[in-house]
Amino acid sequence: MEYLPCNGCRGLCCGPVPVTAQELKIIRKALGAMPEEQRSKLQHQLRFPGTCIFYDDDNDKCGIHSFRPGVCQAFGYYSNLICFRNPAAAAEEGWDTSEEPAGILSVDFTWKDF
Repeated sequence: MEYLPCNGCRGLCCGPVPVTAQELKIIRKALGAMPEEQRSKLQHQLRFPGTCIFYDDDNDKCGIHSFRPGVCQAFGYYSNLICFRNPAAAAEEGWDTSEEPAGILSVDFTWKDF
């Protein structure tokens, strides 16, 4: 896979984030295992409106990168999820999930749901 230039984007592509029921289960479990201090620090950050609740603005990266939703994993590599800073990386055909989204992070699911 080609490198995406995420540093310095400040979460511009991190929302809205559709999430499936299965992804919600994984996120809940992983957040439950996250050290309380780390979780609290991530939870209480200020973010731009519409930015994913898990975007780590302090460190300019995804705060749940190792268990992020499928759309986030696919972003930048598919023709319907192009990174504006590296459009050439989107070499795959359109991305689609086999599961219907259960909702949108930051809209339907906020920190109170985790």
